[in-house]
Amino acid sequence: MMAWVAALMALVAAGGAAADEALVVPVFQDEMFHYLEAEPGRYASEGVTFEESGRIVLKTVTVEPPEAFDRIVARVTVKPIPKDEVSVHDPWDRAGNVRLAVPGAPDVELVKFMTAYGGETTHEADVTALAPLLRGPCTFKGFVDVWVSPGWKMDFEIAFVAGEEPVLDGVPTAPPVGPADWVLPVLYEDAFTTEKLASGPVGVAVTVPEGTKRVVMRYFVSGHCTDGRDDDEFVSKDNVITVDGAEVERFRPWRDDCRQFRERNPYTRRWSDGYWSSDYSRSGWCPGDRVPPRLIDLSGVLAPGAHTLSFNVENVRPKNAEGYYGYWRVSAALLGWDE
Repeated sequence: MMAWVAALMALVAAGGAAADEALVVPVFQDEMFHYLEAEPGRYASEGVTFEESGRIVLKTVTVEPPEAFDRIVARVTVKPIPKDEVSVHDPWDRAGNVRLAVPGAPDVELVKFMTAYGGETTHEADVTALAPLLRGPCTFKGFVDVWVSPGWKMDFEIAFVAGEEPVLDGVPTAPPVGPADWVLPVLYEDAFTTEKLASGPVGVAVTVPEGTKRVVMRYFVSGHCTDGRDDDEFVSKDNVITVDGAEVERFRPWRDDCRQFRERNPYTRRWSDGYWSSDYSRSGWCPGDRVPPRLIDLSGVLAPGAHTLSFNVENVRPKNAEGYYGYWRVSAALLGWDE
């Protein structure tokens, strides 16, 4: 792997307290996420709108970056709503994210996560490469896949950090790549299902600007099923990406380290096989942790000019007689550098 790609991966993984936060832009503060068809805006605060009966919260904020910064950090905290002294309103693990709405283009995910089983979690993601999108009026969308009301509360902010290099597992990495020269939203899909993919992979036409020397795809993915059994949550499937008809990436998202997050999951339960529900390995995610993007170097295949990208997940579990099925949450954006 090229050194600059490794550095970008370190940027994405970096976390921890900032050395000097030159500017913090608050977006959501104790914003409620819930599901109530008759009254989606029951908990709305000033400047906030809702979609999907309260499961998506939107707010537009003007971002004015400081003159000097080294990193941009997206920071989200997700909090359950107490029901009584011993329970919360939603004790389950839920898919969630914070993304940026781009006019005329797919949304760009900033932070992708899974809530814990009824526990509070905080996640940070380095989004320095997305700097071209994080200026001026920015519409942020928060999402929690909740089906009760009330459900969860969220805090979210963007921090511009000075005097801090990215750190991966406590070891300073190679120098950061820094902001991309351009960012191209490519795909945002809540549910790749057998029906969605029935006619084949999803194709997207893109144009790489003249003068581009480096191109990286920022690809988020997690596999799920509507009944919590087997495919596609506990049986991973091949994710396949092609450029102009040639396969450039094939992998099976998988996480086998979920046990380490058990303490974040106060409402996890132990099954008859001795495992706790939070401990099982899954298709690219763990309850209570964020889902980092996969960074794919496409510099050798995406020269300046027009191209066609395609995305596929093979053998997604079809809908059964009870109406349950597998599905995949997928998004992608291209990052480009002129040198």
